[in-house]
Amino acid sequence: MGARGLPLLVVLLGAAWPLLRATEPADPVSAERSLAWGPGLDAGLTLPVRYFYIQAVSAAGHNFSRSPPGRTQFKVVIKGLSPNEVTRIYTPLPLDRNDGTFLMRYRMYGSVMKGLKIEILYGDQHVARSPYILKGPVYHEYCDCPEEDPEDWQNIMSCPSQEPQITKDFISFPTIDLQRMLKEIPAKFSQTRGAIVHYTILDNHIYRRSLGKYTDFKMFSDEMFLSLARKVRLPDVEFYLNVGDWPVEYRKANDTPGPIPVISWCGSVDSRDIVLPTYDVTHSTLETLRGVTNDLLSIQGNTGPFWENKTERALFRGRDSREERLHLVKLSKENPELLDAGITGYFFFREKENDLGKVQLMGFFDFFKYKYQVNVDGTVAAYRFPYLLLGDSLILKQDSQYYEHFYNGLKPWKHYVPVKRNLEDLLEKIKWAKENDEEARKIAKEGQLMARELLQPHRFYCYYYKVLQEYAKRQASKPEIRDGMELVPQPDDRDSVCSCHRKKPLREDL
Repeated sequence: MGARGLPLLVVLLGAAWPLLRATEPADPVSAERSLAWGPGLDAGLTLPVRYFYIQAVSAAGHNFSRSPPGRTQFKVVIKGLSPNEVTRIYTPLPLDRNDGTFLMRYRMYGSVMKGLKIEILYGDQHVARSPYILKGPVYHEYCDCPEEDPEDWQNIMSCPSQEPQITKDFISFPTIDLQRMLKEIPAKFSQTRGAIVHYTILDNHIYRRSLGKYTDFKMFSDEMFLSLARKVRLPDVEFYLNVGDWPVEYRKANDTPGPIPVISWCGSVDSRDIVLPTYDVTHSTLETLRGVTNDLLSIQGNTGPFWENKTERALFRGRDSREERLHLVKLSKENPELLDAGITGYFFFREKENDLGKVQLMGFFDFFKYKYQVNVDGTVAAYRFPYLLLGDSLILKQDSQYYEHFYNGLKPWKHYVPVKRNLEDLLEKIKWAKENDEEARKIAKEGQLMARELLQPHRFYCYYYKVLQEYAKRQASKPEIRDGMELVPQPDDRDSVCSCHRKKPLREDL
């Protein structure tokens, strides 16, 4: 991680800040001694929604560990430095994360060449080093102005130098034979049952063709690749992306022929797919403060009551997409004092509805009224898991063969409580949590803090880029625009208008 990311990481992980210690919200807040940090205070770090953090600190220099008392609130005012540059910036109130910190989000709908002025106030007093001057240019999401030097971009983004899951995924692929893939993949994934999209990125343009009839989810990969290409020049690379639910490559490295490097949104312990962040967390990152309400940032300000005021039962709501979920409902009916589980929709086991019943949908933020959350696989890894981690409930996670890109950073009994796959020890684990409240609370907090680090939106961009970079380095032949491919164009409406200060040199081979 680059130097820019260190202050952010220190506070996120709860490390001791010099001369400061946590305190209950009794003393008044000192605007001057409070802290502000994060990627949204860096002009060069372009994201769909920019964000930064505020830590409330008392006059005595103590970090607040709960919301400050009284009606005074933090507020943020953002405007262009130049009166001649007027652009719309959506700036909702900072989200109170119930631990003395606040999360500020803002979405720009236009770029400013001179820069931004960000005022962070507590009452009418400036916080920390406010006003913060972000010298321009400051680009919005749809400005097509990629950084030409990938190393510079990764430094600006504070990208980790390594991602353990990426390293693990590429072990089986020291070299990548494009010619073999061109012959094998179209034959293996026929037009009737395939969910494979063939991509070529060339000269920072995205081209693709679909293999199979179940490729509608390419809209999610399209939008992320386009967004990434607007921010950094991508390597020339050609690959196949599986947009279906399940991993597809199960051959081992010593098999003949060996596995081929298909990229997927979900992995498993017995597959060799290269994993990207799921379409779900990717889309919610792109659409924060616009097209979605349950995103990885908004959840942090909607975690329900404090721990001691939460309902002391475990909760599950979801579809019938795995048989263990039906077993959960049976356990709930037999042990209502420990577990509240219900199926919200039947598709796979419709014959069970009369017996088990169906419950109304529950707003996701209401999940966190409960102390314990049961995370059970659906068709693959439950995509709600990252969202649950960002709350402040204890996660009871079913052992699973499936994983997402960030699971490598989590440890059982430190970030969540593991439960056997057949759920035979679930009730025992709930009872343990009730009898060991402080330990359960500590695990819930550790999981939340780790999720706050691993699931920051800028980390997704780093991860996508790193996968493409590693893939490109291993290709034995040059990528090409194949027959049947079409250009995926960048937006060209008025929302994408901007003046890019970077001169784009012509490639020598053009």
